[in-house]
Amino acid sequence: MSQSIYYVGVDMAQANFEVSLWRQEPAEGLGRYENQTAGFEALKQALAQGTEPEAVIHLIVEPTGGYELGLVSYALGQGWLVSLPNPKQVRDWAKSQGRRAKTDKLDSLVLAAYGAKQKLHLYQPAPVAVEQLDDLLHRQQDLQQMLGQERNRLHALQVRPEVAPYVLQSVKRHIELLEKDLAELEQAINDLLDQNPELKQHRQRLQSVPGVGPKNSLVLLVLLARWQALTQGQGSAKALTAYVGLDPTPYESGSSVYPRATISKMGNTRLRSQLYLGALGGVRGHNPLRDFYGQLVSRGKAKKLALVASARKILIWSWAVFSHQLDFDPKKVNPAFV
Repeated sequence: MSQSIYYVGVDMAQANFEVSLWRQEPAEGLGRYENQTAGFEALKQALAQGTEPEAVIHLIVEPTGGYELGLVSYALGQGWLVSLPNPKQVRDWAKSQGRRAKTDKLDSLVLAAYGAKQKLHLYQPAPVAVEQLDDLLHRQQDLQQMLGQERNRLHALQVRPEVAPYVLQSVKRHIELLEKDLAELEQAINDLLDQNPELKQHRQRLQSVPGVGPKNSLVLLVLLARWQALTQGQGSAKALTAYVGLDPTPYESGSSVYPRATISKMGNTRLRSQLYLGALGGVRGHNPLRDFYGQLVSRGKAKKLALVASARKILIWSWAVFSHQLDFDPKKVNPAFV
């Protein structure tokens, strides 16, 4: 007798996630859970009550730039199957089924139905070194944010008259501690790369891409390694841009009213910001990215739109460099940018 398979749709956010269960059509909501260990345990209990013993649990989680990784890791530890489908493909499928409304609960219902009716790749986790690198980068971001806040606070205190000496000393000590922690963290990142020569080589190759430098190369490295694992090395550049949220979403209605086109903004906001900043710097050099940007502007495109398109181009080139394990070659770039 074959095992029953239950498809669990998960709409993930930073603080919590909405869950729906597909036993038979239609899917049913299971509620909202905290995006932390207690929430994962609560979900496990809910599934145990709502499914048959020894049943196969298959989670369908929409990728959200990293917020889903805690639940995914927990699910794999429970022996559950996990799929992280491309958000754009899920949206397109939902529209084809007449599902156009969008709420967290409805999104989880759609994901459960999508998992039950579509053939999906099973998720494969990225190498441990990649996950550790991501942890270090997130901690680095946190410390940098705290350091910026404390420096701003010190500047504000120094221009105020008769500030309590202890307060000034306390802020200065905290700044010194944060600077020390950041230096140690930077060393830990370098040590991790030295212990994993393949990652170090990938980073060097990525920095050959216009718009990619020391600051954003590691964030890109984590993204691309995860994308490779997620798609088993078969992911396309187009699907990757949708995963990051840089895919264009034009609006067309009627014959005369066309709201401004934008990008989907699905996925990791920080990563899109890093790519945009990379585009800002990259278009100032003498390279194919500057030529690409210049062509768009010369056609009448707004500069901000051209920069977003340049950020998308950086991502596509980076994936090509990473997946083929070759340095970026400007001579191979199509001059027409078709």
